[in-house]
Amino acid sequence: MDQVRQVFTVDLLERYAAKGRGVITCMAAGNDVIVLGTSKGWIIRHDFGVGDSYDIDLSMGRTGEQSIHRVFVDPGGSHCIATVIGSGGADTYYTHAKWSKPRLLSKLKGLVVNTVAWNRQQITEASTKEVILGTDNGQLHEISVDEKDKREKYMKFLFELAELPEAFMGLQMETASTSNGTRYYVMAVTPTRMYSFTGIGSLDTVFASYLERAVHFMELPGEIPNSANYTSLSSKEELYILPGFLEHSSDGDENFVENKALLNYAKLCEGPEAKPSSLAVSEFHFLVLIGNKVKVLNRISEQIIEELQFDLTSESASRGIIGLCSDASAGLFYAYDQSSIFQVSVNDEGRDMWKVYLDMKEYAAALSNCRDPLQRDQVYLVQAEAAFSTKDFLRAASFFAKINYILSFEEITLKFINANEQGDTYIHNVLTNEIQDYIPIVLHAQHERYPADALRTFLLRKLDNLTKDDKCQITMISTWATELYLDKINRLLLEDDTASENRNSEYQSIIKEFRAFLSDCKDVLDEATTMRLLESYGRVDELVYFAGLKEQFEIVVHHYIQQGEAKKALEVLQKPSVPVDLQYKFAPDLIMLDAYETVESWMANKNLNPRKLIPAMMRYSSEPHAKNETHEVIKYLEFCVHRLLNEDPGVHNLLLCLYAKQEDDSALLRFLQCKFGKGRTSGPEFFYDPKYALRLCLKEKRMRACVHIYSMMSMHEEAVALALQGRESYSFSRESSLENTNFSSNDLHFSSLFGIILAVDPELAMAEADKVEDDEELRKKLWLMVAKHVIEQEKGAKRENIRKAIAFLKETDGLLKIEDILPFFPDFALIDDFKEAICSSLEDYNKQIELLKQEMNDATHGADNIRNDISALAQRYAVVDRDEECGVCHRKILAASADYRMARGYTSVGPMAPFYVFPCGHAFHAQCLITHVTQCTTRAQAEYILDLQKQLTLLDGNPRRESNGGLTEESITSMTPADKIRSQLDDAIAGECPFCGDLMIREISLPFISQEEAYQDSSWEIKPQNLGNQRGLSLAI
Repeated sequence: MDQVRQVFTVDLLERYAAKGRGVITCMAAGNDVIVLGTSKGWIIRHDFGVGDSYDIDLSMGRTGEQSIHRVFVDPGGSHCIATVIGSGGADTYYTHAKWSKPRLLSKLKGLVVNTVAWNRQQITEASTKEVILGTDNGQLHEISVDEKDKREKYMKFLFELAELPEAFMGLQMETASTSNGTRYYVMAVTPTRMYSFTGIGSLDTVFASYLERAVHFMELPGEIPNSANYTSLSSKEELYILPGFLEHSSDGDENFVENKALLNYAKLCEGPEAKPSSLAVSEFHFLVLIGNKVKVLNRISEQIIEELQFDLTSESASRGIIGLCSDASAGLFYAYDQSSIFQVSVNDEGRDMWKVYLDMKEYAAALSNCRDPLQRDQVYLVQAEAAFSTKDFLRAASFFAKINYILSFEEITLKFINANEQGDTYIHNVLTNEIQDYIPIVLHAQHERYPADALRTFLLRKLDNLTKDDKCQITMISTWATELYLDKINRLLLEDDTASENRNSEYQSIIKEFRAFLSDCKDVLDEATTMRLLESYGRVDELVYFAGLKEQFEIVVHHYIQQGEAKKALEVLQKPSVPVDLQYKFAPDLIMLDAYETVESWMANKNLNPRKLIPAMMRYSSEPHAKNETHEVIKYLEFCVHRLLNEDPGVHNLLLCLYAKQEDDSALLRFLQCKFGKGRTSGPEFFYDPKYALRLCLKEKRMRACVHIYSMMSMHEEAVALALQGRESYSFSRESSLENTNFSSNDLHFSSLFGIILAVDPELAMAEADKVEDDEELRKKLWLMVAKHVIEQEKGAKRENIRKAIAFLKETDGLLKIEDILPFFPDFALIDDFKEAICSSLEDYNKQIELLKQEMNDATHGADNIRNDISALAQRYAVVDRDEECGVCHRKILAASADYRMARGYTSVGPMAPFYVFPCGHAFHAQCLITHVTQCTTRAQAEYILDLQKQLTLLDGNPRRESNGGLTEESITSMTPADKIRSQLDDAIAGECPFCGDLMIREISLPFISQEEAYQDSSWEIKPQNLGNQRGLSLAI
């Protein structure tokens, strides 16, 4: 132990503490309060907290010698109980810190109180609550005193030892709150037994329950002398100390004293007659008063660490130290002789407890008492060396990993490496001696305690203890641990070839552990180094796993493809962190490996560009497939076109190509008929190349598709011709020339490319001819082509052919006449065969002639009506009042004034200016009307009006024919250029009244202030002024 600084130190507190009241006989302390009992019946109270001290005489009114037998103070220092013994018997008193006179407890008359148990959980300064008193005749009493009442609240008899009446020498009481009420735990000690009581309710209820049941007790091997808190025991043969702790138990178990033990203190005594006379207990030590000496005994090691020395006076030297007591509230200890009080102070008594526990190999307790990392390192080192010496390498590794200062990393690792080499040498010697029977045992022993495994464990634990700043060391240790894992895996495979197939084997567990390690250390392991290690050990699966952790997805996918596991490869590619370029790179291999899963994966990922997948799809399409097999590429392309609305021409061309190669052309025709761009304001209705589609369909002999493409390209003549002629075969040389030709629309006529064997399809041709609606001439031409084909291809009887031809005319809805198809019949055909059709045609012509005549009559009648209207218009007039004002200038219309300027191009009517009068009644001067209209109409209309006025001015010098405003048929036909311009001007400005027509309605949307008047608008703006220099004017109201 550390002898430089003592754990316990002794200081003289007061030399003559009895103050002449006799000698000190007993002492108690609590909360910095000391109460002394003297041989003359006085109690002396010292309150070191407030610096107060006073004496109380308990011998008043008593005869003879009176001595204080025992004095008891509660933990708070407020309540005191003292027993006085004299010639008249024993009396027990209670006093409070605030009282000047004690209170005699009359019910305890004649009873000697040896021990008191305070209710430490509930006691207060004002009330003692429940207090248990133990007497020398084996009785227990309960008392309660309130300070304000100046007397005991009650006193009850609780219990008496009937079987073996003995004096109670020690009491302790604890309480605990439960759901059913307060549970009491009471321990009582006699010279030969230790009793325990427990129950719920009040104390009298608890002890009353023991009238019907046995009391739980433990036999003690000696008798009880004076003690404090803990019990001192002795017997004839050996001397003991019995420490114990109350363990609160909610289940009512009466055996609630835990950690009971007997401590032989015979070795503490210097002679057989010496016995402990007093005892005090600290956290880790016993203070034992033996004879005239106080020895400090470690409670854990049971070794004496110190012997306390006291400065005694000559008067007290013969008797020495009388007793010990402790102040649990203040954490102090006191010793006293007949006249003096000594204070025993504790100086960090737990500083060396870690060594004590370490020597006893109680490592957990040692660690809990360590004060600094160096102390903890020493505990770990002892544990590690102990495990290492027993070849428990894994346990040793876990402790070595916790050492940070007293051993270096290199020293620890060398220990395991050396142990590993020795183990390998031992195994090698065994195998060389060919002791075959012992090989499994040796391998098993090596497997259980192999130092390499312990080294790996040490490295892993060391990694856990390193901080993030030790990046270089973390990377090196992680790499080393990786290689040790790989070595372990290989050793397990060498020991058992079937380990990889057994799921419950150690091999499988170490694989899982290794993968978890890779996952945890993926950010600190060097990628290239780790991959080389995994590759060198042949751990392909772990290499793929680590590549996945490092997001080296290309390696992972390539591995799965090589293993034929397309689904796993696709799962990797579907991860959000995988670059989409890998999808395109591995698409050809994946679709050949598993087309269905690949296409499903493509369809689930809408971020793919189908154009970049075309090479893979073409590779898959080039392979032969079963007749009823679902074409996965077609399925994906249909998804792109119809669901994703893809507009890429390459995608559409590939889908069209695959459709064209199928035996059934229905899908091809549906695709060609779909208008993918329909409904858009701009752009094509389809996205495939029609020229490529036509070449492809011609090559694959898809005539109906070719007809549709011709029609779509507005090549209706070629479409109808192909529908009527068809195609069954063509030469190989023609086919190859078609594929390499980039031809124009004029070259697309099939008859100019190759020879064709015909297959008639008139229904398709007629449907194609009906598609032309905006060009009547072309439509008729197409129908003539169909008619010619029908007539020329009929091979029945002549009259039957003519009848079919006549029926064909009816299908044209009157577009073709009999005379249109007559040239297609042979010259020797008899006209009698066409008599009915010719007569019907003539009747139609007759009806048309009659209709034309009727239209001519209607036109003649209309012309007459127009002439009459013109004649009536010449007689039209309007009455203008003498005071009528101009709607613009508000001056009189009929007034003559020199202020008026003659409107240019107008003929004056006497002294009046030219004017306009509207049927609504509004009248305007000609010039005012022109000005108003040009200002309110659009810029283009205004320029038109001004241009007409300028032309009319230029023609003013030419002679004009005078007119009174009337219009005759002759005047209309003989109008001069000036009259025509004037008529146009009239239409432009006087087509409608400016106040009642559309011009006024359009003015609603115009602003009140025009652009020309903007300067007036700006003149009303309030501009900020510099008010800093202006003086305020006060206006008197």
